[in-house]
Amino acid sequence: MSLVVALVGMPGGGKSTVGRHLARRLHFSFVDTDDVIRQQVGCPIARFFEAEGEERFRDIESDVLRVLLSQAPDQGRVIATGGGIVLREDNRRLLSSEAVPIYLRAGPEELFRRVRHDRRRPLLQVQDPLAKLRDLFSKRDPLYRATAAFVIETGKPSVTTLVNLILMQLELAGVVEAEHVRSSIAGASPQR
Repeated sequence: MSLVVALVGMPGGGKSTVGRHLARRLHFSFVDTDDVIRQQVGCPIARFFEAEGEERFRDIESDVLRVLLSQAPDQGRVIATGGGIVLREDNRRLLSSEAVPIYLRAGPEELFRRVRHDRRRPLLQVQDPLAKLRDLFSKRDPLYRATAAFVIETGKPSVTTLVNLILMQLELAGVVEAEHVRSSIAGASPQR
């Protein structure tokens, strides 16, 4: 089976952005579970949430995760997961057994700064989104930590720096070869 790196974390944690760059650097395919779900349900996630509810969304999310982990391409895959994927124990178990889960961690205040104008996040369409983020963070942070092989703090580093940190962690764990990481880091171009 090929290597799968799964990025977990809160909404606005950088999973999609960092995931695309990490996949490019590893020469892996990239997929975002939310993109797959949007394609399957045929509408924005916020609209689906409103019409069908969170529980139905979580069912589809779990199905998508199972399929993506079972069909990883030979060259490897990076998966950016939805923020609530760790809410189900089966998903946490699957991520831990079939992938290398990496928690991209940022505090609620930093997350709020990043997502305060984003209307596509259904759980944050409330009167006080910062309070909602604090509540979600307090419930989910322990689940992300319990699931993840590595925790990467995402506060201020650039995307390139975050990708380099992940690559070094994967090398130290013996998941990817040192030569691959060094050549990937040497070929990185600075970006934010």
